[in-house]
Amino acid sequence: MSYVRQVLVSHGCPLSRLGEADCVPDAQIARRIAAAAKAQGHRQIAPDATRIRRWIDGERPRPPVPALLAEVLSEAAGQPLTPGDLGLTAAGPDLDGIQLPLLTEAAAQALAGWTQMDLFMNRRDTLKLAVGAPLILAAERMLGGTARALNNDRRGFDADTVTALEEVTAFFTKADASKGGGLYRAAIVAQLAEVARRIQDGVPPSLKTRVFSATADLAALAGWVSHDAGGRYGVAQRYWSYGVYAAGEAGQPDRGVEIVTRMSHQMIYLGRPQDALGLLGVAATKAQMPAPRALVASQTGRVYAALGDEHQADTHLGAADELLADGLGDDVPEWVGYFDAAEHAGARAVSARDLTGIGRPRRAASTHFEDALQLRKSGFDRVKVMDRVGLAAALFNEGEPEQAAAAAHQALDDAARIDSTLVASRLNTLLDAARPYETATVDDVRTRAKDLAAARPTTIAA
Repeated sequence: MSYVRQVLVSHGCPLSRLGEADCVPDAQIARRIAAAAKAQGHRQIAPDATRIRRWIDGERPRPPVPALLAEVLSEAAGQPLTPGDLGLTAAGPDLDGIQLPLLTEAAAQALAGWTQMDLFMNRRDTLKLAVGAPLILAAERMLGGTARALNNDRRGFDADTVTALEEVTAFFTKADASKGGGLYRAAIVAQLAEVARRIQDGVPPSLKTRVFSATADLAALAGWVSHDAGGRYGVAQRYWSYGVYAAGEAGQPDRGVEIVTRMSHQMIYLGRPQDALGLLGVAATKAQMPAPRALVASQTGRVYAALGDEHQADTHLGAADELLADGLGDDVPEWVGYFDAAEHAGARAVSARDLTGIGRPRRAASTHFEDALQLRKSGFDRVKVMDRVGLAAALFNEGEPEQAAAAAHQALDDAARIDSTLVASRLNTLLDAARPYETATVDDVRTRAKDLAAARPTTIAA
């Protein structure tokens, strides 16, 4: 079935009724396209009903017809559609952007293309990083998207397959939180590729929520390990964008919000705080549950601290404090279960560090890092290592070189067992903090930190 036909079917025009008055008849589509073409200066484009029928049946017109057809069908559907949504791009879905088609099969086809480029081309720069307005607008569109019904009679999933998908995703998630996902990244992406293939085969309505919920989790993880362990920033964005889409298909918009915060974290890491704020602003308008709202507020405060805006940082970090104090509820989903008082203490620690660095000290960053370490739950070894490295750097900044060196050696012992560029980034922060001190003890810390950081090259301090 062509994607054009699927759009019409999904908007109340079954195959037996295509062409009837309330299903946008072929002649009416032809007249609308001719009028739109004339308005844009394309006077040579004047299709008849027969040509429209061919397009509906799968024939691909040449530009500018795809854009005109998308414009006309957008009006009929009451929702913006692109040529990619209709399967009318020259080579299928656009793999170079992060916008996804609104149709389930087309979106899965794009995901499959991304995984193939990732696994077989094995280049970190295969897909361009989206930044600025295109990134923010894409996030807004994805979070506001409407799920589409599948129109494929084949079935790619049964109950046992979905259970297996949920279990393997849980395993990979736990392994990443503990030791980093570098060892598992290729396996995670391969699993995502298989899921994309099965989605194109069709999902039984009774399993749709579970399939897309598990897929959102897997895509979020694939994006995270691609960013953290692989340094594949562009492909990470694509996996996250599909995760947001899948969350919408599962009827879990707050799941999409959490994934957008991951995209904002990447922007912080890459030194683009304004883009991070743009993403978080979109997420804030969509978050409904207490935990995602607190997460967005906490991360927003952290970004403002990085920008040196003490007032806005305090406002947003304080909002997260209040939500945590009120309780996040008894039914916090697993996908946001990592955000708790410990995670927020970590955000406050980094915020205090950044504000201190521009001469606006409040409570010492080291005390916030200590709070985070005391509150961390078991199984989150990577973030504990980041806290320990952060604590050592903060103590150097606070003029406590002996305490800092002792904390640093403990942190470096733990860091050697973690495969994460985020940890390496914190090591660079530690090296910067230790620079003013010239003692044998600090020199030893410097040597060890440099060796570890060199083994896991990174882009910028996080």
